[in-house]
Order: sequence, then structure tokens, then C-alpha cells
Amino acid sequence: MTLENHSMAWDWLKLLCLTILATLMFEHSQLDIRISELFYSHGHWLLEKGAQPYAFIFYDLPKALLILLAVYLIAVLIIKYRQPLPDLASQHRRKFDKFLLPLPIREIGYLLLVLAIVPATIATLKGVTHVSCPNDLVIFGGELPYLNLWQNMVAATPARCFPAAHASAGFSLYGLAFLPTLKKHRYQILKIVTLLGWSMGLYKMLFGDHFFSHTLVSMLLSLTIACALATLFFKDSIKAKAKSASKKHADTATSLLGTETSST
Repeated sequence: MTLENHSMAWDWLKLLCLTILATLMFEHSQLDIRISELFYSHGHWLLEKGAQPYAFIFYDLPKALLILLAVYLIAVLIIKYRQPLPDLASQHRRKFDKFLLPLPIREIGYLLLVLAIVPATIATLKGVTHVSCPNDLVIFGGELPYLNLWQNMVAATPARCFPAAHASAGFSLYGLAFLPTLKKHRYQILKIVTLLGWSMGLYKMLFGDHFFSHTLVSMLLSLTIACALATLFFKDSIKAKAKSASKKHADTATSLLGTETSST
């Protein structure tokens, strides 16, 4: 996958294809069952649902921090939209500005949209797919049969476990990696967000709330949405950078040609 600006316009489509492929390959697979069996022994899951301090660390705290981040971004967006007050002393304004995120309005708006759309999309898909959680299945002490995606959709079971919604909240921070301002830190952000999302997803897997594929597809879909929205929000910037790069190459070629001509 290429994450440079000039190819971002096509990256979201590649990621979407990869998401579909991962769904077809891993959802309702022996790999899912084998991984979940590592966390299930003698009728009990490795971790009890709601057990502390794990529930606070991997469930309550991340959700609270993400909500606070969204509220903060909304507040910064509103403040940046307001016209500066003429009677506000420059010294006081400098003190006030240090609490604001040093990002353009467009980037803050993009980030807010990603934080909202990613979990909303995953939650909507959960209501459509009707895929069961591992702890609901007969093979793990539950009452429901292990069906594939299409069978679950036709049966319209009350289950809502695919893709993983809790992990998607963490994966929604992939939006940070596509901000032009943070381009230098893109790969570091991708690594950190992936680690965060998988820690949240693994927590749910430890007590049978999700299969491995649920978190995998949630990660890929979150990355797809973040990339697609970045293409939409920053397309002018992408085109400008592409033109600039082309002009730079042309100037370099002209310069080299001129040098060769003068030397002969």
C-alpha cells in the first residue's frame, strides 16, 4: 500500500478490495476458531467480561478519551471559525492560542468526520450482518450454530458482532495519519493506532465477544474510510503536490540538458 499524496486517490480502492478479500477469506474460518480456542478452556474464557481493571483500561478509558478528543476538536473548530476579537491583547491571545490544536480548519473537520463516520459505519454493518459472537456459539458453550456471513444475514439472527465496533473507535484515529500537517509522522501514527486498535480488539476476544476476523476487517475498513475521506478533503493539495513534483522534475531535466549542451 502506498501512502504518498500523489497516489492516495487510488489507495482507498485498493484498501476496499483488501477489506472485501479479508472478509471472504477469514470470516467463518478455521483460523478464527483456532485463535478463539486459545482463549477458551474447560467452558471458561480466559477473561471474565467486565473484570477489573481490564475493563477500565481497555474499554472505559479509551472510549472516554476518544469522546473527550471529539469534544475538544469541536470546541477548537468553533473557536477557529470565530473572528478574532479586536480588543483582545496580543499577549493574552498568545496565551489562549497555545491551548488550540495547531491544525488548519479543514484538517480538524476531516479528523472529526473520520472519528464519527468510522464507528457509525461499523455499527451499521453490525446490524446488517447479524454475525454471532464466539460466546454465543454452540462450539463455545452458547446456543447458536456457527454460520457464515450470508447464512447469518438470511437468518437475521439477533447477533451483532461483525465487524468489531469497540476496536473501530481506536482505529478511527487512522485519520491522523492522513493529515498533511502530520505527513512526516505518518508511519509512526499508523503503528501506534494499529497497536491501540488491536489492544482494544484483543481485549474483547479474550472473553469471546469477537473473532480475530472481526477486528481485522474493522481495522481495514477504518483505514479505507480514513483514506477515502482524505482523498476527498485534500484532493486539491494532492493535485498541487503532483504538479509541483512534475515541474521540479522538468526543471531538473532542463537544467541537466543545458549543462550537457554547454559542455559540448
